[in-house]
Amino acid sequence: MLVSEHDYQRTLEYSFAALGMLKRAKIPPYPHFYELCYTYASGINEQLNERLNMLLGEDNTLSMENVLQVYREFFDNPSDLESRLTSVSQEMSSKIDAVNRAMDDAIDTAEGYSGSLDKAEQQLLGAVDQEALRILAKQLLHETQKMQEANKNLEEKLKVSKQDISSLKRDLDTARRETMLDPLTKIANRKSFDQRLKQVLELSKKTGTTFCLLMMDIDHFKAFNDNYGHQTGDQVLRLVAMTVKSNLKGRDHASRFGGEEFAAILPDTDIRGARTIAEKIRKAVHAKELLKRSTNEKLGRITVSIGAAQFRHEESIHELIDRADGCLYTAKRCGRNRVICETDEEFRKPKVA
Repeated sequence: MLVSEHDYQRTLEYSFAALGMLKRAKIPPYPHFYELCYTYASGINEQLNERLNMLLGEDNTLSMENVLQVYREFFDNPSDLESRLTSVSQEMSSKIDAVNRAMDDAIDTAEGYSGSLDKAEQQLLGAVDQEALRILAKQLLHETQKMQEANKNLEEKLKVSKQDISSLKRDLDTARRETMLDPLTKIANRKSFDQRLKQVLELSKKTGTTFCLLMMDIDHFKAFNDNYGHQTGDQVLRLVAMTVKSNLKGRDHASRFGGEEFAAILPDTDIRGARTIAEKIRKAVHAKELLKRSTNEKLGRITVSIGAAQFRHEESIHELIDRADGCLYTAKRCGRNRVICETDEEFRKPKVA
């Protein structure tokens, strides 16, 4: 799989940060320890980061004991969401099995009743005196009552099971939706972005329409995190996420692409329209003044750099992302806090090595 220059640089930074954490703590870079620190550096698991931040010492390092503890907590066991999905699936399967058993019982009862009717029919074809007819009628009444009772029980079980299954289906749908959300910012995650971009691209090729992609990155986020701490950094991520989402509309799709980078898919939008939306987002982010919640200290304003590219019908998803990423990096290179589109001269002119 091809990797854009931006993705390569970002993952390289996460790798260095993870190795730095292990080195400071004198913890061997075994794959499972590296996975833990890389996940922390990337910021994709809010709960893990909060847990590690609580355990970091004054020198910003971890102990082997802490690393083992957090690894067992987050990687040895399934996540709460995975547990919920498994639990709901198992419960739904159990309810369906109960319905099947109730149906089997009803079928057995119906077959028995049918056999009783056949037997009664044979008896009636022969010579039957009054007493035998009375006994036969009594037996048929008893069998009919059994059949009515069985039908009533089945109806009640099906009614309860239908309610239970509907409730479980709602729980399952909720859990599935949560798998498509970033736990920190509560907007769509990378998985949701990948699925949506594929859908929009395929529809665009089918209908001949176009769309644009915005790639956004918070300026100087690492320095901000280092100066004010991860909790304030998380506050910044949530603020930017909500600002991006609130400045989109209709079928536009906002997501956290990874780390401090966000993306927006803009269906039925050309590059001019994308620039307008991107500038609106950039100005809205810059207009917000950040306060440290614990002290009400003013931390200044944050800014974002944005790159915009329009889909070309002959290209792949990777090529579109790579071009939008290139525009984003041009915005960074040109001073940050700006929008660069693929049609801008700054992006089209040869890059200086």
